[in-house]
Amino acid sequence: MKLFIIGLDSAPPELLFHEFIDDLPNLKRLLSGSIMGPMKSCIPAITIPAWMCMATGKTPGELGLYGFRHRKKNSYRDIWIAHSLMVRERAVWDYLAEKGLKSFLLGIPPSYPPRKVNGWMVGCFITPDSSVNYTYPSSLKSEIEKVVGEYIFDVVFRKENRGEVRDRIWEMTEKRFEVVRHMIETKDWDLFWFVEIGLDRIHHAFWKYFDENHHLYEPNSSYKNVIRNYYRLLDREIGRTLKLLDEETAVMVVSDHGVKRMKGAFAVNQWLIQEGMLKASYENGRIVRFEQLEVDWKNTTAWAWGGYYARIFLNVRGRESRGVVSSSEYDMVRDEVAEAVKSIRGPDGEKWETRVYYPEEIYPVTNGDKPDMMVYFDNLYWRAAGTLGWESNYLLENDTGPDDAVHSEYGVFALHTPEMKGSRIVECSIYDVAPTILSLFGLSAEGLRGRSLIV
Repeated sequence: MKLFIIGLDSAPPELLFHEFIDDLPNLKRLLSGSIMGPMKSCIPAITIPAWMCMATGKTPGELGLYGFRHRKKNSYRDIWIAHSLMVRERAVWDYLAEKGLKSFLLGIPPSYPPRKVNGWMVGCFITPDSSVNYTYPSSLKSEIEKVVGEYIFDVVFRKENRGEVRDRIWEMTEKRFEVVRHMIETKDWDLFWFVEIGLDRIHHAFWKYFDENHHLYEPNSSYKNVIRNYYRLLDREIGRTLKLLDEETAVMVVSDHGVKRMKGAFAVNQWLIQEGMLKASYENGRIVRFEQLEVDWKNTTAWAWGGYYARIFLNVRGRESRGVVSSSEYDMVRDEVAEAVKSIRGPDGEKWETRVYYPEEIYPVTNGDKPDMMVYFDNLYWRAAGTLGWESNYLLENDTGPDDAVHSEYGVFALHTPEMKGSRIVECSIYDVAPTILSLFGLSAEGLRGRSLIV
């Protein structure tokens, strides 16, 4: 048995399985002989930690990964950015290695710096640039560059020049698939798993030209078919790639989360100031990052980080250097902040479907630098803006650059094995992927959160 995994960052079931499927003949053929279904992502439904939840069968709490950045030891200012060396749980390729099976791993976040594996590893989108060593073994780097020249890890997608973004994403994806095909043919792998980040970038950069329900929709734009054409590009590249696999190779298609239109961004720290929970001043019309504020910590209860979801921290006595919330008050204060957050309404007074999660209630353990609460504003339709100085708490656009889309909770799962006939819908979660991969190789592991989807 060999397994080839196609990772499409942010592929939603609504587009891949339905709206675009008739434009995707290769994927349509593959899905017609697969078990498949929407796949519920982890909380938070973002790239890091989601891919590692998928690969390890562990929660963000067990991984100690709650997003791209984390506080250092409850500091107000110091942070660390997620990287591969912070992943200490075993991934499926570690279990396979114990049986002598080899893996080729390309672009699975976070995979920089590259780690030693029984096989090969190529860094993901967090790799700084191609001047660093981004492969294991290091000799693999020169082999990649002989195939495609300078390798592209990611693109700057939050910029006004959308034409440049589009062209760069096309180039990145075509190069990635060239590398994938070269490695399929030249390496003796048992598991081949790659992730294409371009789909996520296309969604974020071009959603308002595609979705008529987007509040910034631009009809008749020259970019209106960019998303659909990118799916066609993916399908062509996947079709060329699948031709290189033998009939005994199973194929899996997965995404870490889905995507949907962004309704706007909510300036959460401005709101916390207005509610008296954060003591700091800002000047309307002068946009500043939270880190630039002079905060009166002795009178501050809570502050937040922005992103697709908000992380809210309490200022806890004995934990933060100038904390004010005592341990005996912690639960009460946190509940009060959470209730206030859930009562926030939209710019026109409309009720929001805001969700607040306490890490210790949704994870079996909470390692590392966890937030006190995680917030999905209006079920993720509204981003959290960490910046201040806006005339309104409700922003039409993302505060960190043009971005038309937000994440949704459901990505995709599909699995075709040589003996499968016809398709079957399955209900699944991101935690089912690792047990399913192991079971395909006749392996199992203790303590994984999901179940094998192979019956």
